[in-house]
Amino acid sequence: MPPEPLPIVLIAGLLCSPRLYGEQLPELWRFGPLFIADHTRDDSMAGMARRILAAAPPRFALAGLSMGGYAAFEIMRASPERVVRLALLDTSARADTPEASDRRRAQIALARSGRFGEVIDQLFPGWVHRARRSDESLRRIVQRMAEETGPEAFTRQVTAIMTRPDSRPGLAGIRCPTLVLVGDGDEATPPDRAAEMANGIAAARLVTISECGHLSPLERPEHVTRALVDWLQA
Repeated sequence: MPPEPLPIVLIAGLLCSPRLYGEQLPELWRFGPLFIADHTRDDSMAGMARRILAAAPPRFALAGLSMGGYAAFEIMRASPERVVRLALLDTSARADTPEASDRRRAQIALARSGRFGEVIDQLFPGWVHRARRSDESLRRIVQRMAEETGPEAFTRQVTAIMTRPDSRPGLAGIRCPTLVLVGDGDEATPPDRAAEMANGIAAARLVTISECGHLSPLERPEHVTRALVDWLQA
C-alpha cells in the first residue's frame, strides 16, 4: 500500500505569491494535500504563524522560502509537534541587522509614496543569480508576484521581517527531518547562513543548488523539486 498522504504547507517569500512554487506543485501533489499559506495579512511573525496554524491540518510537512522560513521558525516555536518535516529554503535563522532594517524602512517609505515599482527594481538584482539579472521572463514573474501582493501587504511583511526574533537558539530543538536548501549565488541569504542552520539542526540535510540565486524554485525548478521530493520520501 502507498504511504499515508501527508499534507504539505508552503510559505512563500516576501512579495511572492503561490506562483513561486508553481513548478513544484504537480510533483508535491502526489504526496498529499497542498496548502499555500496566507502570509499577507499580518505585520509580525507571531501573527503570521497563528494564522497559518489556524488554517493548517493537524500535522503537516512545512516548507518556507526566505520570509517563509522566518515564519516556519515561528511555527516551530509555537507548535513543533504539528510539523512532521521541515524545509528551509534560501533563508536564515538570524534576526534582521540594523543596516537591513534601515533599507527596509526606506523601501516602506517608497511603497507608501506611490513608488512601489522602484522597490521591486531595487530588490530584483539581489534576489536572482547574477547571470539572471537581465532575464526578462524571470523579472516578469517577480513583477507579477509583487503586483499580486501589493504595497500594503508588502509593508506588513517587511514590518514582520524587521521585528523577527533570532531563531538560532532554537535550532538544536528541531527534531524532525529537515531540508536546508540554498542557491550557491544567493546574495540575500548566503550559503553560510544555510550551513549555520544545517549545522545547528541534528536531522538536517544541506542541499546547495549551483548557478542559483535567492529565488531557487523559479531559477532552478527541477533541482528544487527533486530536493523536495527526496525530503518527503526520506
